[in-house]
Amino acid sequence: MKNNKQAILSKIINKRRIIQLVVGGFIYYAIHKWHISLWWIVGFGSAVGIIWGKVFCRWMCPLGIMMEIMMKLTPDDSLKGMYQYHKIGCPIAWISGLLNKISIYKIKINRTTCTNCGLCDSACYMPTIDTNKFSLYKKGMIDPAENFTCSKCLECVNICPNGSLTFKAIKPFKKI
Repeated sequence: MKNNKQAILSKIINKRRIIQLVVGGFIYYAIHKWHISLWWIVGFGSAVGIIWGKVFCRWMCPLGIMMEIMMKLTPDDSLKGMYQYHKIGCPIAWISGLLNKISIYKIKINRTTCTNCGLCDSACYMPTIDTNKFSLYKKGMIDPAENFTCSKCLECVNICPNGSLTFKAIKPFKKI
């Protein structure tokens, strides 16, 4: 059963693409209209990465929203793995990806309430890339939320039926 904080987070997650479109559009406009240096955007993305991890790509990036629109227009899931490829040359993706391990906010699982339903893995794009490597709930597998490539879309948190997955502040450098 989800509590009030989780219900609010769920509403925000459901509006992620709108948030990404607005923030990404503003960033694009700022660069184009006011000639803001890309270094300021890299600095902003890195600062955001220290707090929330690699959220810039899925919540703020103008290129990220275009990639998501392209993926949405594809009838099958053949482009799901492609989401990562446009980030190869992006310095924000590299920096914030490295900051996933030390960011203040993390996706955390409560193993005592987890029912091992697997909905989190089905919502996450990373286990669909390699089902033998990544899992949010299976022991002995790589936690995609701690991985460099996790963009903190938070679909896993949103789909968890009993609130076993949360996105909350953890002490920096603490292993969860």
